[in-house]
Parts: sequence; C-alpha cells; structure tokens
Amino acid sequence: MKKLLLLLFISIYAFAIEQNFLEPNEAFKTSFEKKDDKLVFRLALGKDIYLYDDKLKFFISKPKKIDIRDDLNVPEAHPYEIWQIHTDDLNIEIPYSLLKSKVNASNIEVQVDFQGCSKKGLCYAPMSETVTVDFATSSALANENKDVQTEVAQNETDIIAGTLKDGNILLVLATFFGFGLLLSLTPCVFPMIPILSSIIVKAGDSGNLTASKGFFLSLVYVLSMAVAYTIAGVLAGVFGANLQVALQNPYVLVAFAAIFVALALSMFGYFKLELPQSLQNKVNKTTDGKEKQGVVGIAIMGFLSALIVGPCVAPPLAGALVYIGQTGDAFLGGAALFVMSLGMGAPLLLIGLGAGKYMPKPGGWMEDVTKIFGIVMLGVAIWMLDRVLDATLIMYLWAILLIGTALYLKVFGHILVKILTTVVLIYGILLFVGAVSGATNPLKPLDKFTSKVAFEETQKLNIVYVKSNEEIDMAVKASNKPVMLDFYASWCVSCKELEEITFKDNRVIEKLKEFTLIKADVTENNQDDKAMQKRFGVVGPPALIFWDKDNNEIKAAQIVGYKNPDQFLEIVNKHFK
Repeated sequence: MKKLLLLLFISIYAFAIEQNFLEPNEAFKTSFEKKDDKLVFRLALGKDIYLYDDKLKFFISKPKKIDIRDDLNVPEAHPYEIWQIHTDDLNIEIPYSLLKSKVNASNIEVQVDFQGCSKKGLCYAPMSETVTVDFATSSALANENKDVQTEVAQNETDIIAGTLKDGNILLVLATFFGFGLLLSLTPCVFPMIPILSSIIVKAGDSGNLTASKGFFLSLVYVLSMAVAYTIAGVLAGVFGANLQVALQNPYVLVAFAAIFVALALSMFGYFKLELPQSLQNKVNKTTDGKEKQGVVGIAIMGFLSALIVGPCVAPPLAGALVYIGQTGDAFLGGAALFVMSLGMGAPLLLIGLGAGKYMPKPGGWMEDVTKIFGIVMLGVAIWMLDRVLDATLIMYLWAILLIGTALYLKVFGHILVKILTTVVLIYGILLFVGAVSGATNPLKPLDKFTSKVAFEETQKLNIVYVKSNEEIDMAVKASNKPVMLDFYASWCVSCKELEEITFKDNRVIEKLKEFTLIKADVTENNQDDKAMQKRFGVVGPPALIFWDKDNNEIKAAQIVGYKNPDQFLEIVNKHFK
C-alpha cells in the first residue's frame, strides 16, 4: 500500500513538472501585517490560480475557536463553472476591535484556511496560515494615553459585556438592577402600567384588596415578566435566536391586540372572560381555587407582556447577550437579565402596593373606573397595532378613541371631569386633522404644519435601503464619505423614537449630511435580516453602525438603543470631527 501511494505522489509530481504547475508557496503567497489598529492578511495569487470561496475561512483559533468571516469585508466571489471563486489578490483587514469584542484575552491566535486550484487542471491541498496577536505589547494598546487607542471596541455594549466578564458578581447584579430601573422609564415599560393596573382594579371588585394583596399580584406579574426576559435572553445569547424579535410578526401582534380588545369589551360589561367551566371546576376543588385561577392568569399575562408588549433592545440587554454568546456563561448572563427585569418591574410593584393601600372601598364608582380601564386597554391594542399598520391609519384610530372617550366622559357632571373631557375632545380632533394632513406621530399631530423646515431638510437626506450583506458592502465601498447604517424595524418603539425625535433635530440633520446613509429594514426578520444583524453583532434594532471615509468600520462608535439628539451628537462628534 505504501509503495502504491509513493508511486501515486511521484506520478502527480512528475505530471505537475511536465505541465509547469506552480509550487504551493508560489501559487499562494501569504503574509500578515500588524498595523496600529488592525491586522491585514494578504494573499497574492499566482498566474491562473483561483480560490474557492467556500474554503476561505477566517476564525480565532485560540483561546477558543470563533468564526469571524461574516464580520469581515471579504470581496465578492464570482461564478466559475459550478463554484464561487476568487481570482484577484486579497487584502483582508481584521480590526483589533473585532478580535477584542469576540474574546477577552491578551493573546489571540488568528487562523486563515484556504484552498485553490490552477486553471491548468491541478487542485492544491487545503492550506492554513496563523498569526498570534499579543495585545499586551501591541501598538494598538501600548499607547494608553491616546484616546483613539483606548477606545478600541469600547462602545456601550462592549463596556457592559466587559463589566460582566471582569466584575464582582454582586456588583454586576446590583449594576444590572440599576440598569433595569433606568429602563423602567422608557416607552417599553409604559404599556405594562395600564395592563397591571387593570388587573388590580379587577381584583378590587371583590372589596378585599389590601396593600399586601396588591403587592402580591404585582410581584406575580413582575416575576413572570422577569422569567420571560431571562429565558428569551439566554436563548438569544446561546443560540443567536431572539425570541422577542421572532414574536414581533403581524399575526402574533394582531392576535395579542385582539386579546386586549376582548379585555376592553369585558371591562365594558359585554361579557366575562374566564376559564372554561370544566377547568374552573378542577381548579375550584380547593378552597383557594379562585385565588389560584387569578394568579395563573396574571402570571401568563406578565410572561406574554415581556415577550410581545415591550421588546426593547438597549445597551444593558445587548451587553448581557454579547457576554452570553462569547463566554457561554448562561448562568451569570441570565442572572443579570433577571435582576435587570426586576429593576424594570420595580415601579410596577409600587403601583400594586399603592393601589392596594389607597384604593377606596368598593361601590358603584368601581364600574366607571373599570370602563375607563377598558378604554386604556383599547389604547394598548392601538399601540400594538402601530407596529403592523400604516402610521396614518393609527392616527385615525387614536383620534376615534379619544373623541369616543370624550363623548363617554360627558355623562359625568363634575367640573374637573368636564375640563378633562374638553381637553381629550380637542386633542382627538387635532389627531384627526393631523391624520388628514399626513402626520404620523400621535404626540405631534400638527407636525406637518409646525415643523415644516425640519421635515423638508429630512426629506433632502438621501437614504440607501439595503436588504443583504452584499448590498451593505456595495454601498460602503461606493461611498467617498463616512457611512452610517441604521438597523430599523416597524415594530421597534425605540426606532421610531430615533426617527421622530433624534433624526428630526436640525443639528442632527446637519451632521447626517456629512454621511452616506444606508438603512436595513429588518421588520420581517428573515434569513437575510438575521445574517446582517449577526455580522455586526446586533441583537435587535435600533442599532447604528459607522464606517470612516476609508471604509473602515468604527466599532467604538456603534450605537445601540435610543439616544436623544444631544447623546447622538456627542458620540458621533467624538469619532467624526
């Protein structure tokens, strides 16, 4: 057998000499160049040599193996017979910021695998080149007094992920609880307030709602919400599948909005929402059956609310998911997400405690309050449909709801209620006028009349829409200016905040004119959408990715979540003077 193999190799070598084939080191001339902020891999191809695209792989090989090809700007391959190949020399830049964002280590080994053939008819064996980057002595980190160097990969998400890696566990959990308290002030948590309030009002019908019971009901809701956030977060970190994002499709949102409409109609007294009689009989076999039935319903509502009502992506959430993805430490990452969710739910606990303590004795007024919460439930339904319906149609729905609410409140005779009724009616009419004019922001119904200049300036911004990584690369390479890529989705509340507040600020508009603007609408969450987000480590929208005018990605400038105009300008001006 050995003689046969030796004879085969001799034959192949003789054939190669006869055909004047290049030796492997002549066909593929490779080198690594270490620059201040990046590693450059160069591969020069000999005459008539080509590379297979699917065999060209870039990954971190030590301290652990991580594929990084999707994060790099690899030239587009072209078809040759049945393969996709490269025929031009390669110069692939591997930013140190990318390596540091993937692995927290002072020494990182980078490996490049490739395989190619000669058009004369010989295929070469697979080859591999490796290089070690020592960040302890690298010029990219040695000069720590230079702002540009110390900021490598230090966007908010990376800083938070680093906190998880290096911090004391108790300090980390306390920090994430603080993050949760800050997130409780965002629009993602606001819809949960009327949901929980309506649950407590319903519980108060029986007249035995105490402070302890109100707190208990809120605690069940908040704990269920926290469990949902934690499960969804760990799944997203470990498997890269964001359950919250997956549930933001029109069918789920419309179904959930219909549930809120049903809750509203139930509060108006048209029918009762309750478990089927057969299930009720099983539950009610115990003396506290009704109590258990209510707790289960609240737990389910809290769980679903976290997944569907408030899927916000903010730096703390993104940082925790990046940490889980990089280290596989689902326990600490999940614990951080859990305490963050408790922080988000802290105001909800206060609502339950206060309602139980200060709610007046039951009476006829309870029916009127229940109906008002029915109106609030309709508002939550419209808020959810805002993610799937045309913005102008949503404006009409808000107008109809407010005008209808004003007419309903007319039945009360108190002077304060009459004033409130008048205000609601006027605002409803303004919303209707705004909808007719084409306005899309319910908080600024007359925007088309009062912000005409800003609107016209915004319209002048030329935005290129992209639907794949290939289109992103083409847009970036074609630009002779810095580039900003905006990840957006119609169901993303914070994305709309960016559009309606930050990107309509005159100072921001002037700054954006210095950029080539490209936008990736990931509403559908299809395979191309997921691939784009995976490439840039984006957990979910909104996220802003930046390149300088030389087409180098500026990792430290990456923005996740909503930023007001001042915060946005502070970050952008720091990196793009």
